[in-house]
Amino acid sequence: MCQQMAEGTRWTKCMHFQRHMVVAIMDCNSKRCSRSLQHPKGCRDQRCIQSFGAEIQKDIDSVDEYCFACRAAQERARRNANTAS
Repeated sequence: MCQQMAEGTRWTKCMHFQRHMVVAIMDCNSKRCSRSLQHPKGCRDQRCIQSFGAEIQKDIDSVDEYCFACRAAQERARRNANTAS
């Protein structure tokens, strides 16, 4: 499978990655991967891989905090705990 190389922010408290942009595609050179330059043009074989493999994550900066999604989930959990009491 071909892979996307992405640059982004690493949130160090939860270790989540926030992608800013895809900067490159790593070609797997497989004729069975529709994303590869080696894949035959006009191929209609349903067995060919249609998606990218695991993203390669390149940290361009890091923040010593929880990501936005984790902070929102923590806030929801705190509010739910307060209303249940």
